[in-house]
Amino acid sequence: MENPFTDEYFMKKALQEAEVAFDKGEIPVGAVIVIDNKIIARTHNLSEMLNDVTAHAEMQAITSAANFIGGKYLKGCTLYVTLEPCQMCAGALYWSQISKIVFGASDGQRGFEALGTTIHPKTQVVKGVLAQEASNLMIRFFAERRK
Repeated sequence: MENPFTDEYFMKKALQEAEVAFDKGEIPVGAVIVIDNKIIARTHNLSEMLNDVTAHAEMQAITSAANFIGGKYLKGCTLYVTLEPCQMCAGALYWSQISKIVFGASDGQRGFEALGTTIHPKTQVVKGVLAQEASNLMIRFFAERRK
């Protein structure tokens, strides 16, 4: 039997979180962290609500996952995030030693790849998973903001 817990499956969960952010007026980025096919952290951007520029979905997810596992290193964990992490989040992910990062839409202006930010050498990166869905959500959000 085929494993139902694919990158697409968990990215859909991250997209659900991005929709929650959208509904709150936050930039619609969602994230989940998974270990052994179990979601241990589920969050979205909270920068507006918390009035905190560091309250990105990834940062919230790192903290939540570390609290769940009782340690600061996220070895064996996978982050699913709807938008390519910025360099701040990439730095935190580097220090967390997360095993895998899967992101949806690329961010050619502020993403870690565009800015040349280094990810931990043992971290696997997968990009473009449900990228169109993630990108469409961002486009819809900013189109509504410009009205």
